[in-house]
Amino acid sequence: MSFQGEILSIIVAMTWTITALCAEVASRRMGQLQMNVLRMAASLVILALLLWIFTGTPLPQGMPLEAVVWLLASGAVGYVFGDWCLFSSYVLIGSRMGQLFMTLAPLFSALTAWILLGETLGLQAIAGIIVTVSGIGLTVLSREDSGKHKLHMEIPLKGILLGIGAGMGQGVGIVLSKMGMSLCEQTTLLPMSATMVRAVAGLIGFSIAFYLKGSPALLRQGLHDRKTMTAATGAIITGPVIGVSLSLLAVQLAPAGIASTLMALTPVFILWPSRWLFGQRITLREIIGSCIAVAGVALFFL
Repeated sequence: MSFQGEILSIIVAMTWTITALCAEVASRRMGQLQMNVLRMAASLVILALLLWIFTGTPLPQGMPLEAVVWLLASGAVGYVFGDWCLFSSYVLIGSRMGQLFMTLAPLFSALTAWILLGETLGLQAIAGIIVTVSGIGLTVLSREDSGKHKLHMEIPLKGILLGIGAGMGQGVGIVLSKMGMSLCEQTTLLPMSATMVRAVAGLIGFSIAFYLKGSPALLRQGLHDRKTMTAATGAIITGPVIGVSLSLLAVQLAPAGIASTLMALTPVFILWPSRWLFGQRITLREIIGSCIAVAGVALFFL
């Protein structure tokens, strides 16, 4: 039995770990909104260049209008709505709790795929999702942002709703992408083309937000800072270009619920690099949570 989609999903989680680390550095130096506009614009240029090299044209080919609409909707839900909720939740409840709610993405993927695509999961796959999400949740819940601030269970309702929205955006967006790609001619470059269409929606949405609330001065400052641009380049290449393209390929080859669950391993994979790069302490609960998550992943392959 082939597990290409599942293996790709794990690779995506590893790739997004690099994205998160690079994006953290760049966002701190130039601001999250400026970073989002830059990564959407740059990813469009890179994807257009790659398509031009491989197909002779910088524009996606073989996409009916209905597919383009689904992919634009995916970009609006996944990039704009999901990321906006995630970044806003960080302000209210912190990144640790915000990432905890992102573990809801697989559940939203499975539910959306059941409603729109009729995908069903066996009991073992459902058990794998539950175990993996539990391990990820335990891992992220135990993290401390600075070692000085403890987790308080009394969090504002708005922060909870934003966190749920972030998980919903990620989970629903990946299924909408699968729906759009199912209407296209199946080629090896389809995930790259689909990513480009999604990035168009992302750029439009974030550009509007930047026009309303962004800081051109911070963007210009970041563009002229070598460390900021190095981190931003890493986030752009591993995120909207490689990571998202591979994630769309993964959902072509595996059920959306399973693929989304495996991609949600990023909070586990990021523990040790964060310890090495930023000196963040790793607790026993995080190690136990990692083991539980890995056990859940193993259920998909048994």
